[in-house]
Amino acid sequence: MSATEISYPCKFDNTFQPAICRFSSSAEPRPLAVALHTWSFDHSKHYQNYIKEAERWDWHLIFPKFRGPNNTPEGCGSDLVVSDLEDAVTYMKKVCSVDPNRVYLTGGSGGGHCSLLLAGRRPDLWTAVSSWCPISDIGAWHAQCKGGIHDGYASHIESACGGNPAVSESARVQSIIRSPLTWLANAREAGLTIDISTGIHDGHTGSVPVSQALNAFNVLADEKDRFTAEEISYMVKEEKIFPGLEYTEKDPAFGTEFSVLLRRQSARARMTLFEGGHNIFPAIAFEWLSRQIKGQSPDWRPGAAVETGNGELSK
Repeated sequence: MSATEISYPCKFDNTFQPAICRFSSSAEPRPLAVALHTWSFDHSKHYQNYIKEAERWDWHLIFPKFRGPNNTPEGCGSDLVVSDLEDAVTYMKKVCSVDPNRVYLTGGSGGGHCSLLLAGRRPDLWTAVSSWCPISDIGAWHAQCKGGIHDGYASHIESACGGNPAVSESARVQSIIRSPLTWLANAREAGLTIDISTGIHDGHTGSVPVSQALNAFNVLADEKDRFTAEEISYMVKEEKIFPGLEYTEKDPAFGTEFSVLLRRQSARARMTLFEGGHNIFPAIAFEWLSRQIKGQSPDWRPGAAVETGNGELSK
C-alpha cells in the first residue's frame, strides 16, 4: 500500500503538520481526495481504506492530522483546523498534478463533522463532499451525550470549547463557531454538491443520532423538501423510517446488508439513511465522488456494486 507520511507547511502558526499521502504516478492531472480522520484519532489511524480506494481510482490523496483528536481547543473545528485543511489542498496542488475540476472531501463521524464544516466555511475548495454519520451541531451533540454512555464525547467538547456550552456563554459561542450548521448556508449559496449518509441505528448502536445528519440536510435543501421536526424525532427514537418516506428503489452500491431505507435529494444535496449504524463506506464515497465534476450537474444515480466491508467506525 503506497502510503507515505509527509509534513506540509501551515500558515496559521507557521508550523509543519503531518499527513498520510498517496500520490498518483500519472503525468496527467488526477483527482485529489482529502479524507478526514474520526473524532478521537489522528492521521496515524484508520487511513488504510482511503488509501486502498485512492489506489483503485489512481487518485492523489491526503489524510491530514488537522490538529488531532477533537478534545483540545486547537482541534474540533477550530480556525486552526480550517486553515490546516486549506493548506493541505494548497500543498497537494503544489507537489502533484491535480485536476482542478475534481477536488473531493470525505470523512465519517468526526471526519463527517469536519467535512460539513469545511463545506460551509470553504465551499470554493471542493467539487463535491461525501459526509458520513456527521455531527452538525456541537451544542446539541453535547446535550445528547452528557450524562449517558457517550459522556466522554461531552467531556471532549467541554475541553475544546472551554466549558459546558449549556452553562458557559463563551463555550456556547465556541460550540456555534465549530458547528457545521452555522456555515452550511454558504455551501448552499455556492452550489456545492454534498452527499450525506448515515445508518438508521446510529445514536443507538453508535454515538451520533441521525438528527445530526437530517438537520444538516435541512439547511442545504429547498424548504419544501426539508424533514419536519415530527419526522426527525420519530426516526431518532424508533430507529425506523417515518411512514411514507421509505425508499422503494435499490442502490447496488449499498448491497442488501446495508440497503438504503430513505433517500431524498434537493437542490445540490442528498440525504441517505441506510440499514446500519455508525458506518462509513469509502468505496461507496469514492464511486459517487468519481462521477462529480465541477461545472456539471450532480450525478445522483445509484452507484455500482462495490466491496464495502462492514464500515464500522472507530470513533
